[in-house]
Amino acid sequence: MSVLKNRSTLRWLVPLAAAVTVVGGGAAIGTFAANAEPALPPRSAAQLLVDLQTARLDGLSGTVVQRADLGLPKLVGLAGGDAALLSGTHTLRVWYSGPDRQRVALLDTLGERDVIRSGRDVWTWDSKANTATHRTLPESTGRAAEGALPVTPKEAAERALAAVDPSTLVTTGRSATVAGRDAYELVLTPRDQASLVHQVRIAIDATEHVPLRFEVLANGADQPAFEMAFTQVDYRRPDADQFTFNPPPGVKVTEATGDLPGAVAGSKDGARSKDRAGSKADAHRKAGAAAKPGAGDDAGLRTVGTGWTTVLVARTDAADAARTPVGDAAKPGPADGPGAAQALDMLNGLPKVSGDWGSGRLFAGKLFSVLLTDDGRVLAGAVTPERLYQAARG
Repeated sequence: MSVLKNRSTLRWLVPLAAAVTVVGGGAAIGTFAANAEPALPPRSAAQLLVDLQTARLDGLSGTVVQRADLGLPKLVGLAGGDAALLSGTHTLRVWYSGPDRQRVALLDTLGERDVIRSGRDVWTWDSKANTATHRTLPESTGRAAEGALPVTPKEAAERALAAVDPSTLVTTGRSATVAGRDAYELVLTPRDQASLVHQVRIAIDATEHVPLRFEVLANGADQPAFEMAFTQVDYRRPDADQFTFNPPPGVKVTEATGDLPGAVAGSKDGARSKDRAGSKADAHRKAGAAAKPGAGDDAGLRTVGTGWTTVLVARTDAADAARTPVGDAAKPGPADGPGAAQALDMLNGLPKVSGDWGSGRLFAGKLFSVLLTDDGRVLAGAVTPERLYQAARG
């Protein structure tokens, strides 16, 4: 059964592609304006790594601008929520006052979406939809979901630094001025030629040791394909009022419990909702935490390889395949979400490929590749198509 004939593909292919491209986008985009290089005392890559690991941040607020272009605007639009950060230019306001007091506001021309955490209480608010979700984090975890997309240079840098091992060359780059602050630059370069990532560049505040800018360059490109940077930053602890949210009158509020499922938009799955104006609902229902790759989620997701050349492998839902007659194309339904028909058209338009691993269709971008096989598998990674073929043979 071809993966293109399976309706479940339409529901989770986009989040899968988003997961492997958190550190990249499709087409090269312009860089943030930079001033002349400041004169800073020499500092080695090892010293910068220690700076990052030992930095103490008591408080912070600022504006972050993020730019990305995956080359898949239709699919990114289907993903919705914080996956929208993987396309176009976005402005975010962030406030930080310790690990249990944080706020992120995604701004656009029609409104804003906020995530506000104060202790175990987490609110997500969409001003355009006039909806809000209140979530009480479990005492045992009290953290945001690990699968959430990064919304600050610090979060993106932490994920990139997790890949620092013998497969990564770590060097220093040019000093820079970011958000009016002098900064060193740490450069991570994958050693494996199968990686489509050329370099990851992290600008680090020379005084506070906080990442101020995060850039990813694709092979053969001299401009970032993805970048996220502070345009304004203040290291004073924000006022407590920034972490207090009172739902406006008439807003539709959803009550839920469990870990926060996204960085900028909360999940409504498994929650109960009712209209109210500031009152708190009594009923609660548990919402599962975001599944980790290889943890046996519904998509049967697993990984092949490690580090920069990790390949995600998933098999589409067998029940959906059984309901689709052989030779028939998938017919998107309401459960597939808006734009599913357009997504299916795009998938059917991908070039056909074949080899000793089988046959299917391939999307090859500058920073990621996706292989959809005719036997119902999806393989994706920030790797060359050849590495996907190799994984498909296993």
